[in-house]
Amino acid sequence: MSDDHDDSPIAARVRELEAALEEKGLLDAQELDRALEAFTNRASPANGYRVVARAWTDEAFKARLLENANEALPELGLSMGGGLQVQRLLVVENTESVHNVIVCTLCSCYPLSLLGPSPTWYKSPAYRSKVVSHPREVLEQFGLTLPAGTEIRVWDANAETRYMVLPRRPEGTEHLSEEELAARVTRNGLIGTAAV
Repeated sequence: MSDDHDDSPIAARVRELEAALEEKGLLDAQELDRALEAFTNRASPANGYRVVARAWTDEAFKARLLENANEALPELGLSMGGGLQVQRLLVVENTESVHNVIVCTLCSCYPLSLLGPSPTWYKSPAYRSKVVSHPREVLEQFGLTLPAGTEIRVWDANAETRYMVLPRRPEGTEHLSEEELAARVTRNGLIGTAAV
């Protein structure tokens, strides 16, 4: 059984389910731990960086990503699988007039396979509540000041749907390779609390 000591009601239900499945011989705790460890070892923000760099350099991939990210990810050997269910990923694009930011107001739902472990602040009640009501103020606390006319869209993740921001490509990077572009992307850029 997992050593996670999360005290949330959902975590308690998961522990109860794990114990019941183990007791009936339907789940091998060591096998589950190995699967979870393998998944988390592959979970990295570098995956999201690669997705963004490909979208910046390949308009057809970008269109597929924005239309159906779950179908586009396998082109890079990635997926939203790894847990008990596959989550739907929606990629939202920043433009000159729209800036996107993601949050999970209920807990901390997050595209772990593409962004790696979530930052502590993402899970904090302060971020989860304030970014919804005062997104511009929260972004400024992260050092991101947007023009007054920029629309800020806040996307609330949940158990079935995760979000990732496709940041705007930095000016003057047309000569950079996909690998060099990936090195410019940041996890906060993929959450929307930073520009790239």
